[in-house]
Amino acid sequence: MDTGGERFLIVKTSSMGDVVHALPLASDLARRHPQARIDWLIKESFAAIPRLHGAVDRVITVAVRRWRRAPFAAATWRELRAAKAQLRAQRYAAILDCQGLLKSAVMARWARGPRWGFDRASAREPLATLLYTHAVAVARGQHAIARNRALGRAACGTDADTAPAFGLQAPPVAGAEWIEATSRPFAVLLSNASRASKRWPDDRWRALAGELQASGLRSLLFAGSAAEEQETRRRAGGIADAWVAPRCGIDTVAAVLARARIVVGLDTGLSHLAAALGAPTIGIFCDYDPRLVGITGPSPCASLGGVDASPTVEAVLAAVDEVLASAASRRAP
Repeated sequence: MDTGGERFLIVKTSSMGDVVHALPLASDLARRHPQARIDWLIKESFAAIPRLHGAVDRVITVAVRRWRRAPFAAATWRELRAAKAQLRAQRYAAILDCQGLLKSAVMARWARGPRWGFDRASAREPLATLLYTHAVAVARGQHAIARNRALGRAACGTDADTAPAFGLQAPPVAGAEWIEATSRPFAVLLSNASRASKRWPDDRWRALAGELQASGLRSLLFAGSAAEEQETRRRAGGIADAWVAPRCGIDTVAAVLARARIVVGLDTGLSHLAAALGAPTIGIFCDYDPRLVGITGPSPCASLGGVDASPTVEAVLAAVDEVLASAASRRAP
């Protein structure tokens, strides 16, 4: 058992954007309790993100979806026991469930220590509150980052009124192919989304990329699956000087995003990650209110559109110009 000081546990298992929105909570905890250590419980597919945060000591992974597919497999029970053992290896000063779901509250109970979460009116699944030691009322109308930080303030006395600090340390770009692709000024276009309602028309992506090329920026595009890669290559076929990156891990994506001159992306986790890494970022929202999950980070950012309000190419280009000008003014001596 560790005796080097207090430990805190953040329970935020998914999705990528939600994980990014919990990073400032870890920064708040580290600033308020500099001698403490912070653990994070997360799905294995997103574990690379909190590992990039300088204040996170241990990342404990779960694979709920994979475990459900093989509930009686020896490997499932072995991994489940290992996760529980890690969580019970020490007592936490506070366990903060930012997920607000019944399954996350159950996993929070695997750890030892007082459990804090949102109350019935605030949690995504009200039944989760039955498993908390302390339930906190947090207004739903706030940005997700503010909600997570408010939970930390109630549980641990953190300062939630300062600008959010994401605490990410981007890895270096590694590999000859990646170094070559990022050797000259580039923009990243994040054109894929899990729901069709989130997507922006292909002709708008091509028009945007053409204007970016005219200003001296090549376009780099990512795809997360075989189906996305096929769609992205088709989309990029109409874009001059475009490069569709091979599928890779989050570490590699983060290294590229952090070095982009600008990132333009849909309402997806990678767009939020780009902003958190300090890349000037434009978020395109087509089916969700950006006031609740808008793009934010240490560099200039903008969120356009909303529910049934897909932004025009002209609006995105105007935002690109404004964000790039603001970023340049910050760099100026």
